Amino acid sequence: MKKQYIIPIFVPHLGCPNDCIFCNQKAISGQKKNITKEEAKKIIEDYLKNIKEDAQIEIAFYGGSFTAIDEKLQDELLEVAYYFVKNGQVESIRISTRPDCIDKKTLKRLKKYKVKTIELGVQSANNYILERANRGHTFEDVKKASKMIRWNGFKLGHQMMVGLPDSTRIDEINTAKALIKLKPKMVRIYPVLVVKNTKLEKEYLEGTYEPLPLVQAVETCKELVRMFADKKIEIIRIGLQNTEEISDPENKESEVVAGPYHPAFRQLVESGMWYDAIVGKIKKLNVKVKEVQVTVNPIDANNVIGHKKENVIKLKETYDVDLILKQDENIKQGKSKIDITKIYNDFLEDEKEKIAK
Repeated sequence: MKKQYIIPIFVPHLGCPNDCIFCNQKAISGQKKNITKEEAKKIIEDYLKNIKEDAQIEIAFYGGSFTAIDEKLQDELLEVAYYFVKNGQVESIRISTRPDCIDKKTLKRLKKYKVKTIELGVQSANNYILERANRGHTFEDVKKASKMIRWNGFKLGHQMMVGLPDSTRIDEINTAKALIKLKPKMVRIYPVLVVKNTKLEKEYLEGTYEPLPLVQAVETCKELVRMFADKKIEIIRIGLQNTEEISDPENKESEVVAGPYHPAFRQLVESGMWYDAIVGKIKKLNVKVKEVQVTVNPIDANNVIGHKKENVIKLKETYDVDLILKQDENIKQGKSKIDITKIYNDFLEDEKEKIAK
């Protein structure tokens, strides 16, 4: 299978009709000025120079609301991207936009330039929470846009948030359920971070908004990931990408003021799910387990062990169980074989033999 590369082109706040309470796209992307077609072409060319292997390459227009920007600029940027698709250097184009900025005319334009994937910033299925976040659209807009995108042959993606003002874990589970019904091919899950120069920062400093603790954000995301995975919906991101701007709030250069930030947030979620699976296996047995061997695909090995060996340490401290990791390329990614290799009685026998010797 070819390796996949994405060439990101950020269009911060271009076309966006309002400022969401949590949003400062220029801070998040690290890009302080708007993009031109010349700059877009240079970005693509620079990325292509550094991709040496045969790969599947996609140009992605992130940030802002791509289909709400001036049509002339849309055409200019899409023409630049389409040039590389036509000459075979790039396989596809992806755009990110708002649900209320999709119509027949827009989809016709995107199809002309061979755009393959359209991601919608949904954030929540609860209209009160959308209004509270100053999104400027309703969930009816999401349903209408999602259906139009799928019916016109595009790949549909959704983006949702965890920890919006007044949102609860139940709201977020209900959002996942509502999105599943709309049949996206992929989702992104973003825990809310308080970013500088946003309305949310003002609420946080005034004490009217309290961000989710990291542990709570991880637990909620674990449940959402299970829901999407059960329906074979690809989870392409969990948490904002770690950059100079999106980093530990203790870092002076960081644009993050507060919230469940972690440089390996996705690993916390996925390793937590592996930990739950191992503990679940142990609890089903009517014996005192001393050692468990988990066999997985090498790709999953780090998540089984956990961030900084968290799962190994937690199993030992909580259940006095030793975790042995075994890697096997024949096991499908995401699957595992969990064997109880030693129970407490075996351990006692071993200790007796050592003493006898």
